[in-house]
Formats: sequence, C-alpha cells, structure tokens
Amino acid sequence: MQKISKETRAGLVEGEFDPKFKGVVEAFIENFETRDEVGASHSMTLEGKTVIDIWGGRKAVDGEAWTRDTVSIVFSCTKGATAICAHMLADRGLLDLDAPVAKYWPEFAVNGKEEATVSMMLDHSVGLPHVRAKVKDGGYYDYDYMIDLVAKEAPFWQPGTRNGYHGVTFAWTVGEIVHRAAKKRLGVFFRDEVARPLGIDFQIGLPEADEARVAPMIYAVPDEATMKSKFTQAIIKDPQSASALFLGNNGNANFNSRECHAAEIGSANGISNGRGLAGLYAPLANGGGKLVSKDTLARMGRVAMATHEDATLLIPTRFALGFMKSMDNRKVENARGMSVILSDAAFGHVGMGGSIGFADPEARMSFGYNMNKMGNGILVNDRCQSLIDEAYLALGYRSNQSGVWAL
Repeated sequence: MQKISKETRAGLVEGEFDPKFKGVVEAFIENFETRDEVGASHSMTLEGKTVIDIWGGRKAVDGEAWTRDTVSIVFSCTKGATAICAHMLADRGLLDLDAPVAKYWPEFAVNGKEEATVSMMLDHSVGLPHVRAKVKDGGYYDYDYMIDLVAKEAPFWQPGTRNGYHGVTFAWTVGEIVHRAAKKRLGVFFRDEVARPLGIDFQIGLPEADEARVAPMIYAVPDEATMKSKFTQAIIKDPQSASALFLGNNGNANFNSRECHAAEIGSANGISNGRGLAGLYAPLANGGGKLVSKDTLARMGRVAMATHEDATLLIPTRFALGFMKSMDNRKVENARGMSVILSDAAFGHVGMGGSIGFADPEARMSFGYNMNKMGNGILVNDRCQSLIDEAYLALGYRSNQSGVWAL
C-alpha cells in the first residue's frame, strides 16, 4: 500500500492505496481541484482486502480538516443497511419476503394494502412513496408516530402494480418489518448483528458522544438543469404529487440537527464514511460472509422491479429487493445527475447528494464514498461516478452499450 499526503484547493488529502488504483486516487484529488468537493472519504475492498482508504478536504467550507474518522449523514445509503437486515432475517427463517405484510404487521393491512407483500416494501412497489397527511413538526424523529401514519395510509396505487421510490417511508415500512421479525428495533439489530461484528463505523441513531465527528451537509443550490428536470417540475406544478410530498412533507426535519442524527430513520439518517460503507458491503462482495448464505446473496443482487418511469422520481429506475442496480439515464432529456453506472452484478444504494455504497460479487469488490457538499440530481454526480469509473477501469472492465461496466 502506498501512502498519500497531497494538498488541494480544499485541503489535505491523506490515506493509502494500492498503486493499481492510482487512477481512482487521482480522480478523488481532481474532485477537490475542479469539481467543487469540500470534504469526502473513499474506501474500496477487493477480495476482502482494503485497497483504497483515503479522505480529505474540510468538514465545512473554511472549517477544520476532514480527518480519518470524520463521518457524515449518508442519506439513502441507509436503505442498503436496512435491506441487509431484512435479508439476514429471511436467511435465518425469521422473515418470509414473499409473505403478506399482514403476517407480521396486521395493522398495516388496511385501506387497500391487504394483499401487500414484504417484497413489495423492498422493491418500492407497495404504493406508499409518502403519506398525504401533513407530518407534524419533528414527526420524522418520532418512530411510533410515523409507523402509525404509514400503517393507516391508503396506497397511491394498487400494491405490486408499479413502483415509485419510497424515499423516506422505506424507514417505516421495511424498518418496521425488521422490528417485528427480529423482536428488536432496526437500529439496535443493525448495531448488534451487522456493524459491531463487521467492525464498521456506521450507525442508525447516532450517540451524542459521536456528534462532534459529523461533518454537516452543505445543501446543493438547484441549477438550471435541475430546475428543468421532470422531477422538479412535478414538485412545482403539483404539491400533492408523490414527488412533492416525498421532499416537502417532512415535518420541518433538519438533517443537520442533533435530534435528527439521534433518531432512527432507516431510509435516510445513517451516519458513516467511505470506509464504513465499503466495509458494510465487503462480505456481500465475497460470497455473503457471515451475513447471508450464497442463495440469499444471489437474490439480493437480482433485479426485482424495473420501470420506464418511476412514479416518484419520474425517470427509468431498476431495483433489486432493497437495493439500487445500475441505472443509465444519460440519454434521458433533462436528467443530469440521475444515473449511476455500475456493472450488471453490482448492487447497493446511492445517497442524496452523491454518496454511495455497493458490492460487486463478480469483481469481488466493495465500494464506499461519502461527502459533505451535495451535488444536484437524484442519483450520483460526476464526483462519485468518476471514482466508480476509474475503479472499474483498473479492474479491466469497459463501458458497454447496455449502460453497465462489463469485462
């Protein structure tokens, strides 16, 4: 492993890497020099061994340095952690993904959701991209309150007939199924059964003692291309659309607040860094490790739902059960920042603003990246994608016409 200590416009980049992946490190540095990165970390494993572990920049513009143990909110990367918990329970025979939700959560099976299955919650087809009732101030931090809202909500479409990204409600659909099957809350199950055994720095419900390590998120300012997207236009034109409710009906949640970091929002408030994200997926890149069996791992990476137009995001999307697959929307009009290009075998999850964690069982690679300055768009931006591209190039992959990296 080669050490690095390089000054950039935003601050010092440090860490170590296998020289084979020098192109990834150069792209990481270039993000600070020309792509407006403020603070970030990136880690990658290959065959279970760390081959990149780098970090740099600052925790805030003109703020203190981003250090080895700096963490940030990784938004929807949290969904991947939650989905892993559900698959672990299925692997242990404690949760049947094909069973009706009513088997575990009878209160949910009302108002048109009687036939909904657990798998529909995981693949975003259960019909609850959000709730219509106005969320009270601080509602996202009140788990029992949100569970009750979600259980009573009528679906936006007949469950299973289409999909629409459950951007926040995934926390209280899949999260509560994990709770009921495991007999313990999601955040506790994840800590006890995943994070601690793997030795990773990833928490859903952050203790106060760790708050000082958190780099606050710097929100993106929508640019002209973002304002032209179909997703943004739907928000502007119809405040009751799934798109608008997903982003706007949030009970004035402040994702930079201590109150939010301490809550359990299993779709959106996980706190980690590149090392934690790569470590989470490392077992899944290598046969399942101690998390799941090979049969369960195969199901985790298989496309379960794909559509030409996601009912929430209004772009073509592809999902496995709880995970994102490669989504190539580069030729879709007004859809900049709405793609993530992986290999066909890879699965994981993007976080709003551009973070990502994923496993590629074919390459036996796991990958994690987080940052504090969010980019525009719904999926990854050029900062994250440049790192992914260089990683695949170093492994001998080439981009093909199907919009995935392939050998």
